[in-house]
Amino acid sequence: MTKTAKIYGSGLYDLALEDNLTEVIMEELTEVRKVFWENPDYQKLLGLPSIPKHERTKLVEDAFGTQVQRYLVNFLKILCERGIIMEFGGCCDEYTRRYRIDHNISEAVVYSAAPLSASQKEALKDKLEKISGKSVILTEKLQPSLIAGIRVELDGKQLDGSLKGRLAGISRKLDELVI
Repeated sequence: MTKTAKIYGSGLYDLALEDNLTEVIMEELTEVRKVFWENPDYQKLLGLPSIPKHERTKLVEDAFGTQVQRYLVNFLKILCERGIIMEFGGCCDEYTRRYRIDHNISEAVVYSAAPLSASQKEALKDKLEKISGKSVILTEKLQPSLIAGIRVELDGKQLDGSLKGRLAGISRKLDELVI
């Protein structure tokens, strides 16, 4: 994340916080980000310096003017005017980071060799919430090299319950015994 994205994302969060709109804007940021992800040429168009600023901001107004909070529409217009619309993703990341801190939410990335069932995800989520004392959002990623079990990244910590991790631990212990 660039310094610019951090400053702008944080500024939007502070503004939303003042008017008690953090949750609404969080949801809308996710939707706008999805629109940009699904239509990358649209975001590139909004960043083209060859298109006059007033035309780019009109495109934003036409697309989002009645769909999202005025703060967010104006935020997008500012990014267009300053030629930094491509920083939008980083702005979203900073906003999300601040939102999660204020709402005591952590993201856990779960790596598994095979997809987890709904009941496994729910049980893991409950366990991680007890460990962290926070609400947890699970993101699952498949990693067949784990062979079996799971590996979890939560709040900068790694919890390794994979077969690969256990075998590596046994190997280290054996190396210590041999030396």
